[in-house]
Amino acid sequence: MTSSQGSAGRWSDLDRPPLNAPALRHALVLPDGLWTSLDVVDSTGSTNSDLADRADELPEGAVLVAEEQTSGRGRLDRTWTAPARSGLFLSVLLKPDVPVHRWGWLPLLTGVAAASGLSKAAGADLTLKWPNDLLVRVEGEERKTGGILAERAGADGVVVGLGLNVTLRPDELPVPAAGSLLLADAVSTDRDTLLRAVLRSLEQWYGDWVRAEGDPGASGLLAAYEERCATLGRRVRADLPGERMLEGDAVGIDGDGRLVVATEGGGTESVAAGDIVHLRAAD
Repeated sequence: MTSSQGSAGRWSDLDRPPLNAPALRHALVLPDGLWTSLDVVDSTGSTNSDLADRADELPEGAVLVAEEQTSGRGRLDRTWTAPARSGLFLSVLLKPDVPVHRWGWLPLLTGVAAASGLSKAAGADLTLKWPNDLLVRVEGEERKTGGILAERAGADGVVVGLGLNVTLRPDELPVPAAGSLLLADAVSTDRDTLLRAVLRSLEQWYGDWVRAEGDPGASGLLAAYEERCATLGRRVRADLPGERMLEGDAVGIDGDGRLVVATEGGGTESVAAGDIVHLRAAD
């Protein structure tokens, strides 16, 4: 892990200036706020791993941002790579004082916070694919532009990581189904502005959720997630653990954050983990 201060070649791509760490700390690390520290590094393997290794010694609210991740991880052990300074690659350390069985809502909460904050700051419409992908539309087609990964860390912590493609160009996309805010014709791709928006929105949603003791209904989180979820109302295929496959209509999110799928026999099944493929709109 290397510091972002004094790095050679920081301005090698004038379309991708470095983040302004002192200004970000001044705006976000406040005496009565959630964020207690904010560090920006030039490059690291994984911001999630770095924060998780120090979870017991750091207070809640530590934020680590990397200009480049060389071993970024997504769900199902997938890798996440992108050119330096082309996106937001960050992790936050949270120590929620809520019942542990409700901690599973944290990646969904982060999705709501990121989508709502970025939609305002970037001027692009972001939706959510269950459980924690951020989608944009590029020439009318749904594209994944971001992902979220939450992991238990230390004795009482959770590290939540967010990777977001901001200025990736067509020839830089890792797969054809990927997108970026730039390709979605965002009004702003200024990463300082976008990072402030994400962290301020996350602070607000997390505070409401904790005050409601993690209750997704009382905090407004369930309703907000359902409103932004592009999976609901769609015909989906769920590739489940154990090589099992489930196909049906996505009809809701239950109180534990699971996707409720209506099956052919007239029943429903709640999916807690799996790879979801959007097939077509439900009848």
